[in-house]
Amino acid sequence: MKFGISTFITDQGIAPAPLGRAVEERGFDSLLIAEHTHIPVERRSPYPGGGDLPGIYYRTLDPFVALSAAASVTNRLLLGTGVALVAQRDPLTTAKEVASLDLVSGGRAVFGVGVGWNREEMENHGTDPTSRGRLVDERLRAMRELWTKEKAEFHGEFVDFDPVYAWPKPVQSPHPPIYVGGGEAAFPRVAALGDAWLANSVPPERLGPQIDRLRESAGREVPVTVYAAPHSAEAVEGYAALGVERLLFYLPTKPEPEALAVLDRLAEAAEAHR
Repeated sequence: MKFGISTFITDQGIAPAPLGRAVEERGFDSLLIAEHTHIPVERRSPYPGGGDLPGIYYRTLDPFVALSAAASVTNRLLLGTGVALVAQRDPLTTAKEVASLDLVSGGRAVFGVGVGWNREEMENHGTDPTSRGRLVDERLRAMRELWTKEKAEFHGEFVDFDPVYAWPKPVQSPHPPIYVGGGEAAFPRVAALGDAWLANSVPPERLGPQIDRLRESAGREVPVTVYAAPHSAEAVEGYAALGVERLLFYLPTKPEPEALAVLDRLAEAAEAHR
C-alpha cells in the first residue's frame, strides 16, 4: 500500500514548494490538494463536516499554480487535485492546466475531480446545482478529447465546440489518471470516466462493502485511494486488508515549522506499515 498526503494549501500555511519537498523527502508518494475559488458571504449550503465552515476553505491557492511550484522542487512525487471542482471550471482552460502540470512535472499529474457541495459557489460560476453531475461528466469527456486528439471537437448539452487544436498534450498516455471523488452516487462516474475512486475519509468497516458495490457496478477492479485517511495502526491495517491502493493522510494547514512536525509524525505512521 502506498502513502500520500492530502491538505489545503493557503496563504497562511506552509508554502507549496517547501511542502512538496518535505512530503517527498519523507517517503510519501503523492500530494493531493483541495480547491475552492471563493466562498460566498451569503451561504446557505451546509458544510458537509458539520458546524462552521473552517477558515481554510476561504483561502485556498489555485491548485495548478501551487502544484507547479511543488513540481519544480520534486522528482518523484505525484501531484494532484483533491479535488478540482469541475462543475466550476471551463473545460478548455482546465484541460490545458492539467496537461501543463503533467508536462512541467514530467508526467506526475493526477486529476482528482468532484462535483462540489457549495451550491452558492457554483452558482457564481453560472452552474445550475441541479444538473452539476451531468455537467461534470460532459466536461470530463470533452477534456479527454482535448488531451487525446490532434483536432478535438465536442458537441453536447453543456459543452459545444467545433474542431480545435489544443496543446500541450499530457505526458502520460492517454492522459493523467482521473481520480473520481464522491460517495456511492459517483460510482457510475467512476465506472465510465475514472481510473480510480477517491473515497473521502471512509473508515475501513464501511469501505469494504462500498468497494464491493463499486467493482460490481464497474465490472472491473477499480483502484481505491482514501482521502484524509486516519493514520492509527488499526485503521491502516484495516485498509491494507481491503486492498486499498493508497492512503492520503490529512495534513492540517499550519505554518512551516508546525506542518513539518506533523509530517514527521505521519511519516512514522506510514513507515510502520511499509
